[in-house]
Amino acid sequence: MKALYAGSFDPPHLGHLDVIRRAARVCERLVVGVAANPDKQPFLPASVRMRLLRESCADLANVEIASYDGATVLWARANGVQALVRGLRTAADLDNEAPMATVNRANGFETLFLLCDPALAHVSSRIIRQALAAGLSSDAMIPDGVLQAIRERTA
Repeated sequence: MKALYAGSFDPPHLGHLDVIRRAARVCERLVVGVAANPDKQPFLPASVRMRLLRESCADLANVEIASYDGATVLWARANGVQALVRGLRTAADLDNEAPMATVNRANGFETLFLLCDPALAHVSSRIIRQALAAGLSSDAMIPDGVLQAIRERTA
């Protein structure tokens, strides 16, 4: 089965990588899709996010990194994807994701939910950006390569 784990990954963090690694173990092929969201101003350019994800997933032979814009299910259909992967940190994540999973199913895609590692349940790209904006450390939530890219972006 070919699956798509889509998100903005802005910036990629250890929670994302946990979901990617675990999904890669159960899917024949996993595409990590860096989605362009016209409603958001990205912190890191898509090209940098893609590079960071490629570096972080270099040891995963069945994982590819791609970028796209537009509706996720349209991109997935055009690229031979059978299922969508979503990571869940809390019950609130399930409440937010369940309606979209229902819409996706009506459009021919099952959604595979993976519960995150409890040690990473507090990690989100938004929290990382807020910590950085306040001058706080986010080192424990992101891989080294991402930390370097953030330092370059904020220098």
